[in-house]
Amino acid sequence: MTRVDFYILEGSSTTVRPRFACRLVEKAFEHGHQVYINTESAAQLSQLDDLLWSFRDGSFLPHAIYDQAASDKPPILLGHATEPQECNDVLVNLSQEVPPFFSRFNRMAELVDGDAAQRTAARERFRFYKDRGYTLKTHTIQT
Repeated sequence: MTRVDFYILEGSSTTVRPRFACRLVEKAFEHGHQVYINTESAAQLSQLDDLLWSFRDGSFLPHAIYDQAASDKPPILLGHATEPQECNDVLVNLSQEVPPFFSRFNRMAELVDGDAAQRTAARERFRFYKDRGYTLKTHTIQT
């Protein structure tokens, strides 16, 4: 059964969640995990695609947009409104909605910043997972 981790981030600027997503994905990659990042919009997908190259000096995270990836896919994939067929290890959700395919993944990370609307949507997702018996953990992160 999927383990769901909620990361409660301090701050509500538009860069808090994408930057933390990069840090989290880098850690997962270093531990040999395959990651799929589910974005909220096409604009956020583009932002993350750029940010994964430049969020930290000297970092290199091999990634591709899922729909544009070659048959030999890198370990980090990004998508918006797309269900990845080959990936089932770690899912990072940046969407306000529960991805319909989340239960295929071993682990899922829900990233929540200080924005009131974000927090409200996150509470609804938390209840959704809890009501269905998923293992939940909450982490408060200073950004």
